[in-house]
Amino acid sequence: MNVSPLLSFLQGFRLPREQLPFSENEIEDALRAGWLGEQPGLTRTPRSWRCMRCGNDDPLRFASFPCARCGKNCVYCRKCLSMGRISACTRLAHVSLPLPFERHEAPLAWQGELSPAQAEAAMAVQQAVLDSRELIVWAVCGAGKTEILFPAIAAALEKGWRVCLATPRTDVVRELAPRFRQAFPRVPLAVWHGGSDERGRIASLVLSTTHQLLRAYRVFDVMIVDEVDAFPYSVEPMLEYAVSQARKEQASLIYLTATPSRAWQRDIARGKRQAAVIPARYHGRPLPVPAFEWCGNWRKQLERGRLPENVLSWVLHRLEQRKQAFLFVPHIDELEAVTRILQRVDSRIVGVHAEAPDRAEHVQAFRDGRVPLLVTTTILERGVTVPNIDVAVLGAEDRIFTESALVQIAGRVGRSAAFPDGDVRFFHHGKTQEMVRARRHIIRMNEEARKRGLLRT
Repeated sequence: MNVSPLLSFLQGFRLPREQLPFSENEIEDALRAGWLGEQPGLTRTPRSWRCMRCGNDDPLRFASFPCARCGKNCVYCRKCLSMGRISACTRLAHVSLPLPFERHEAPLAWQGELSPAQAEAAMAVQQAVLDSRELIVWAVCGAGKTEILFPAIAAALEKGWRVCLATPRTDVVRELAPRFRQAFPRVPLAVWHGGSDERGRIASLVLSTTHQLLRAYRVFDVMIVDEVDAFPYSVEPMLEYAVSQARKEQASLIYLTATPSRAWQRDIARGKRQAAVIPARYHGRPLPVPAFEWCGNWRKQLERGRLPENVLSWVLHRLEQRKQAFLFVPHIDELEAVTRILQRVDSRIVGVHAEAPDRAEHVQAFRDGRVPLLVTTTILERGVTVPNIDVAVLGAEDRIFTESALVQIAGRVGRSAAFPDGDVRFFHHGKTQEMVRARRHIIRMNEEARKRGLLRT
């Protein structure tokens, strides 16, 4: 009986039996030998059902169908249907044997230096990993969170532990992959996202979108969740469930965020959650503080084919200075209107949003300096770094611009040590609490950095 291909295929994952490319005899043999374990796809709850793959227990997200496999009217989960049907008669299979591990001697090749604040946080992360604890790393935009992780990841790899860094957005996974390959050149690395060929491969080091973790099961000794405040992770319980199922029960859990929720901030202040706080950027210059500027009823002006005069003046000044800029707007229809107006001023200006087919090309052109100004929605509030830019928000009072979003938008400016300053302008038709909170958040972090002596004089 040779079941090694089956164990190799399934190792680290939990999949419905019907998705396994092996015969029923091979699967049954592995189950009888105790090499495989099984769980029901759905379990009963007092309210309804619970899906064991995605954690869904909302009665409205279940339906039934005449099932050919069990011959009954079978309940199934609608929440994760795109990954294949999980029904009441589904059996989820996983490998029961301990995963083999590989120790990596001196895996880290990165030769950079950490700032004092980074080094302090890196030590806290490493200790949390070695102690299998939970820790929040609250670091301002541009603090160098990725580099802070390197010593802890290296320590885990030396012990033969598996490490996963998960993030809600595919763009971030793609951006991180070459940096991790360069930092850990001798360590097997797998990249999991919707378009990746490596999704079914377990490696010592995995970079994944949080969605892809729904297939993994009790495989990671170290779980790092980047941008834990970002959409969709912040609003989707299924993704939190995916993280909990992918990590081992005794695994460490490290959260990275520049903008923790107000509930988390309160918990950190009261000592209910452990956190390493980095209130300053690696270059030691303060965060640019947003300026508020009233621009009147800008939507009415857009309907007339015009921009508010002070907004247009801000754009023209950037073009004259030959300084690149982001202009954030709330919604796609407004983006298209603003882009049309500004292209009459400079045809190189482009607009990008989540549904734009040429988004990647326009963003790359902006990175290369061929686009002077990028009009965008909140899709680019994080993840894109350009050394020397200014940023403005048109309609900062819109509900889509939360405290978190506005702090992230302001965090695009001044990230480079060569260009640590810049202009952040919130154009509005009436100040909101979210705008005020975002500005206070940034000021508070600057004050904390000064108290700790982290800012250069």
